[in-house]
Amino acid sequence: MHYALLIYERPSNYEGLSDDERSAMTAEYMAVGEEAVGSAHLQPVSMATTVRVADGDTLVTDGPFADTKDVFGGYYVIEADDLDGAIALAARVPAARMGGCVEIRPVRGFLR
Repeated sequence: MHYALLIYERPSNYEGLSDDERSAMTAEYMAVGEEAVGSAHLQPVSMATTVRVADGDTLVTDGPFADTKDVFGGYYVIEADDLDGAIALAARVPAARMGGCVEIRPVRGFLR
């Protein structure tokens, strides 16, 4: 079964990390990515554009939909036998222990 691991981070949690700590964390993300079917790291939330349609009018605003401490920073699509397998891999994502979280969702259909 395919699962999406949606990574939510608190960017402020990474302030003050040394170059070595950042390199080690990047290596952890890359290691999880090696086991993924697909993945992407998103540009910072400051680059986001939000689109809404109200009464037939398209409304475009800069920035995310909501102002939150946690931001959606990227995702993996993984293949696992069951939810327990997905949880084990999600627990290896650095954001999960750095004040953020990893949301796991089963994927209905996966297009390659």
